[in-house]
Amino acid sequence: MSLGGILALMGSLHAYLAVRLFVSPEWPAPWGGVGATLVALLFVSIPVGLMGGFGLPSAARRVLQWVSFVWLGSFGILLSAMVVADVVGVVAGWTGLVADPLLLARWKAVGVGAVTVPAVLYAFITARGRATVERVTVPMSGLAPGLGGLKVVQISDVHVGPTLDGRWLRRVVEQVNALKPDIIAVTGDLVDGSVEALREEVRPLAELRASLGVFYVTGNHEYYHGGPAWEAEVARLGLTVLRNTHRVVEREGARLVIAGVTDHDAGHIVPAHASRPSAALAGAPSDVPVVLLAHQPRSALRVAEAGVRVDLQLSGHTHGGQVFPFMFFIKLQQPVVKGLATVAGVRVYTHRGTGYWGPPLRLGPSPEIAELTLVPVN
Repeated sequence: MSLGGILALMGSLHAYLAVRLFVSPEWPAPWGGVGATLVALLFVSIPVGLMGGFGLPSAARRVLQWVSFVWLGSFGILLSAMVVADVVGVVAGWTGLVADPLLLARWKAVGVGAVTVPAVLYAFITARGRATVERVTVPMSGLAPGLGGLKVVQISDVHVGPTLDGRWLRRVVEQVNALKPDIIAVTGDLVDGSVEALREEVRPLAELRASLGVFYVTGNHEYYHGGPAWEAEVARLGLTVLRNTHRVVEREGARLVIAGVTDHDAGHIVPAHASRPSAALAGAPSDVPVVLLAHQPRSALRVAEAGVRVDLQLSGHTHGGQVFPFMFFIKLQQPVVKGLATVAGVRVYTHRGTGYWGPPLRLGPSPEIAELTLVPVN
């Protein structure tokens, strides 16, 4: 769909909300007009805010971006609630439960507001709060005793950018380091902005500590802001960038392959960065278990097509849905939404995301830091 088509659709949905919340209830003047005007202004804030508010002073631009992002998420919640209210209203009208159309319109508007406001507040607090540590034990065939209990801590979809800054990232880094990981995996969508704009904000990544290494692969969002430049910056901060390659780590004589591929769609933007699982594992020892870092869960389908062995794939991208009810639509693109699952014969752990994209809201899935403990299969 073209940009014009998207804006037309969004405008129509905003008009629907304005009518249902402020016109149909016939609120006393001036509230109906004020409410409808506010919805119109909030609609305008979305494209203006997403374009960065160019030309405005930095303080005004930041306020506009916050309003735009918060409203974008709130709009989805409000729209869902309004649709449900309309369905309930139709049933109430058919059954004669509420005979007065004006009274029904007002009840629906008030009910939607009573549901949406606390939902948005809860979602904001959840998104901005401390990440939940998800502890998962993963049995792995061929894992030698020396690596039993190996702790892999994964962060993903950090999205440092307009509303997530270096102070927030430092809190995440401290939380990760406190888990005393053996390996840290950063599985893409690290940023929403250019290296020039966010260099200082991502500096806390240099403080990540793991006994066997800190590894990084790109997500799709890096390529919107210069994927090769972000690879270079992350490497400068001391992380090991895995661009279709691998490393072998060792503890007490036992070995593990840590491989990584670029984002599933990277080749559409930077052809030289096309995701290639076979290249990532070329030359890897055949008798050693493999953990693959791949931003999108559907990369497991390419792993299966390539015929390479991967014992565990660590992915993100989905945010677990981030804001209800969008998790129900993710399956249209990705084979799994969150947690540990098997995709085309490949075990995949799909991370809910440590940050968020766009709206600073999480309604349903909370932010996550995954602590995966590898154990030998009995």
